[in-house]
Amino acid sequence: MPKTWMIADYLRPYAQWRINRAEARDDGCNARAAIGLIDAAAYCMQKDDSERVIVRMAVAGCFALGRFNPGAEGERIIRYWHYHDPEGGPAELLDALAAAAERGLQSGAARQSELPRPRVGAG
Repeated sequence: MPKTWMIADYLRPYAQWRINRAEARDDGCNARAAIGLIDAAAYCMQKDDSERVIVRMAVAGCFALGRFNPGAEGERIIRYWHYHDPEGGPAELLDALAAAAERGLQSGAARQSELPRPRVGAG
């Protein structure tokens, strides 16, 4: 399955979740968020895996085990996409997800470098 389709498959349940949460008292926030996620899923379906932003996500490890996983920060971005702020289109969402994944990769590398190293040659 193409990576772009994996992203779309990941976004759709969040859109459905927002649709299910829509109510008159939310001033259209859930509906706007759902539409933004549906739009982003459709946009992903038209993209190619060779797009720079998709490659960035792949390098950051977002496609392990044949599924898209944007990490904790990426999931938060998706959960609140267009909820309060309608600015930004699907390309900006993908860029934000790639940047979040890269930050997660960097912080993981930083944590890894802080681990104690075995003493070589001590004997």
